[in-house]
Amino acid sequence: MVTLGMSGLHDAVAFKKRELPGLLRHQYSIVQGLDSAAAIVERNKVRAAVAEERLTGEKGTGAFPIHAIRQCLQTAQVPIDRIDHIAHGFSYEPHRSFYDASDYTRRQFESVYAREVQVAHLEHHFPGADLANRFVQVPHHLAHAASTFYPSGFDESLILVADGMGESESLTVGIGSRDGITVLKTIPALHSLGILYGTVTLYLGFEMASDEYKVMGLAPYGSAAPYFDTFMSFVTLKDDGTLLVPLLAHDRTLEQKETHAGVLQFLSETLGPARCPNAEITQHHKDVASALQATLQTCLLHVLRYFKEKTRQRNLCMAGGVALNCAANGVVNRSRLFKRMFVQPAAGDDGTAVGAALYLQHIKDPQVPAADAGPPLWGPEYDQALIDCALADCSDCAHSSVHPFERLAALVASRLAAGEVVAWFQCRAEFGPRALGNRSILADARDPGMRDRLNALIKERESFRPFAPAVTAETAGHYFDIAPGDEHAHAHMLLVEPVRPAYRERLPAVTHVDGSARVQVVRREDNPRFWTLLAAFGAQTGMPVLLNTSFNLRGQPMVCTPEQAIDTFLRSRIDLLVLGDSLVTRKSNA
Repeated sequence: MVTLGMSGLHDAVAFKKRELPGLLRHQYSIVQGLDSAAAIVERNKVRAAVAEERLTGEKGTGAFPIHAIRQCLQTAQVPIDRIDHIAHGFSYEPHRSFYDASDYTRRQFESVYAREVQVAHLEHHFPGADLANRFVQVPHHLAHAASTFYPSGFDESLILVADGMGESESLTVGIGSRDGITVLKTIPALHSLGILYGTVTLYLGFEMASDEYKVMGLAPYGSAAPYFDTFMSFVTLKDDGTLLVPLLAHDRTLEQKETHAGVLQFLSETLGPARCPNAEITQHHKDVASALQATLQTCLLHVLRYFKEKTRQRNLCMAGGVALNCAANGVVNRSRLFKRMFVQPAAGDDGTAVGAALYLQHIKDPQVPAADAGPPLWGPEYDQALIDCALADCSDCAHSSVHPFERLAALVASRLAAGEVVAWFQCRAEFGPRALGNRSILADARDPGMRDRLNALIKERESFRPFAPAVTAETAGHYFDIAPGDEHAHAHMLLVEPVRPAYRERLPAVTHVDGSARVQVVRREDNPRFWTLLAAFGAQTGMPVLLNTSFNLRGQPMVCTPEQAIDTFLRSRIDLLVLGDSLVTRKSNA
C-alpha cells in the first residue's frame, strides 16, 4: 500500500485577509494550516517528504502543497494513479457543529476546513484522477502522534503531542504500541501551552508561529526569578496531570481571538509595555523570556511525571510545535523520567504529512512493523550531472571536481580550519527545520569570533542567537554531557545539553551563554559524507566538531536545489560552496 500524506490549509490566510482587512501583516499568519508539506509512505518506509516552502521559496507557507506532492511522486517514482490513499493531517468534519455557532466560523469552516475544500484542490491539480474516494482526513494530533511513534523504533511508548492547537485540542497524551495509538488525555485549545508561548513571543516583539525559537535562545541571557511566580500564576497545574491556562481567556472578541490582542493588553498591564519589533532588547525582556521558558518546562514535567507514574512507560515520543523547543526537550531528557526519548525531527505541522500517512498505513494494515529511527533525509536528491548542469549555467562561478571524496573532505576541512565559512550541499535534502549535514552552512566551532560573524554578515540575524555543534558519535560524550548509549537521541539537533566545562572556552562559537549547546550527534551509518568531513576536520585540528547551521539567508527557507544553492551562495558572504563533488568559488575571488 502506498499512501500520500499532506499538511497545510491553503485558504486559511486568504480567508482571514478577506474577513478581517486592516490587520498587521504578521497577524495574518496567526492561523491554522501553515507549513504545508507532502510525503509518500510505503508500508513502514518514508519514500519521500518535502515542505512546500523548499520548492517555492515562501517560508512557512500553508499553500496547497502541489509542488511538494509532485516532487514526492517524482522522488519515489510513483505515478498519482498508483497512490492507494491520500491522508491529510486535519479532520474538522466531526467538529462541524461547533462552527455553526456564528456566521464568521460557519464561513471559515466552509471556506477553509471542510473536506470538500481539500478535495477540490486535489481535483483541480489532478483532474480525472478520481482522488475524492481515496482522500482520508486524520485528526491533527493523531497525525503528530503517528509521526513520532512509528519512526521511533520503540515497541511501546508514552506519546506527548503539544502545539498551538489541533482541531480542538492543544495537548494530547497517549500510548503507542503494536496495537496502535491510544489517547489517554487531551487538553483543549483554550488552555494551550503553545499559544501561551506564542503570545509572549508577540509581547517580546517577535512573530507568533515563527519566532518562538528566538525567545528560547534569548531566555538563557535572563533570570527567571523576577517573573517566574507571575508566569506560574497564568497557569493552573491540576492533580490529574493536566493544566489550565486561564490567561488566554482575556481574548474575548472575535478580533482579539484572531490577534490575541486581549492577552497582549493583559501582559502589558501586568509586565509593563510590550516591546516594539526591532526595538532594543533589555534585561526585562530577557528575564521575561527566561520565566516563560521555565514555566513551559515546569508544565511539561508536570504532565510527564503524572503519566509516567500512571502508565509506567519507559520510553517517550514527542511531536507538535512545542517539541521543537530544544531547551525544554533537554530538560525532559536530563530528568531521566524515561529510559529512551525520541522527538520527531519535523515536529511541527510539516511533520503531519508523514504522520497522517503513517497513521493511515497502520490503520489499514496493522501488521506493518514500526521503522527504526534514521535521519530524515527524505527530500530531493540531485546527482552530479544535474549539479554540473546548474554550474554550467552560472557565469559568475568557478568550480572544480575533486575525487575521491576523502580528498574533497580533507580539502574542505583545511579551509574550515583556516577560518572560512563553507556551504555544504550533499545527497538528499533534510525534512524538517534542522540542517543535518546535507543543506548546511559550516564553520570552525573553535573560532571565538565566528558566531558574531555569521549572525551579522551571513545569516543577518539577532546577535543573541546561538549556533549548533555537529560532532561525531564516537566523541560526542567527550565534549558534551551526553550519557553513553544516549547519542542517538541527539541525532536530529533537538535537545540542548551542557558543554563539558573543559571545552566551553575551546568551543566558543557553539557554546551558549549558559554553557549549553543544541548538539547534533552524527553517526557514520546515518550520514557517511558528513561524518567523513567531521572526521577529517578532527584529524587536522584534534576536535571533530563543526558549527552547523541551515543553508539559507534571512527570510529564506533552507535551500533545496543546486540552483537555489548557487544563487544563495552568490548573494552571501559565504567563502566556499561544496556542491556534491565540486568546489565552487566566485570568479571574482577564484
